[in-house]
Amino acid sequence: MFATTNQDTAIQLLQAVGLTEAQLSTRLRSLADTDARYLKDLKINVTNSLTATTLSKKEAYLLGLAVAVNEKHTDLQASFEKLATEEGATAKDIAEIISCTSLMNANNVYYRFRHFVNKEFYTATPAGIRMSIMANPVLGKEFFELVSLTVSALNGCEMCVTSHEEALLKHGTEQQRILEAVRLGAVLRSLVVLL
Repeated sequence: MFATTNQDTAIQLLQAVGLTEAQLSTRLRSLADTDARYLKDLKINVTNSLTATTLSKKEAYLLGLAVAVNEKHTDLQASFEKLATEEGATAKDIAEIISCTSLMNANNVYYRFRHFVNKEFYTATPAGIRMSIMANPVLGKEFFELVSLTVSALNGCEMCVTSHEEALLKHGTEQQRILEAVRLGAVLRSLVVLL
């Protein structure tokens, strides 16, 4: 059995994202059994990222939802849906985050291919991927772009990251807000590895 302080840290980490002690994974238990140093760092990273000054709680939880959907973690998805709803997110907001994450997965694969191959035929040919959801997003253009950027960063699409970052700057988004959204995505992905 692991020390109470290590177990407490693991449980507090789960609680920060709306999960319970019952969802304590084997990987988290393993870390708590041996050394809580990383657990403490991760708990601080998650907590600080979720309370970033440029993101409202609702926005942070919706970004968390996008990460959970992208990483296919159903418990975390349910948790972030609940947390976002408690902060005023509607069913349409939730559906848009899920839709945006799905669309970015298609775009990230397609545009990475075009970028990697870098042949005129592929770059000159229209994508043929419908993206009408981007025209008038429920959550507003700026936040839709922020979610798109975060998911694209997780999926490693250079073209998409560059395009969404540029669009955000044109919307007047501060670079600190962009950085905090991507950091949140990165930190939550590191948490998913342990769930």
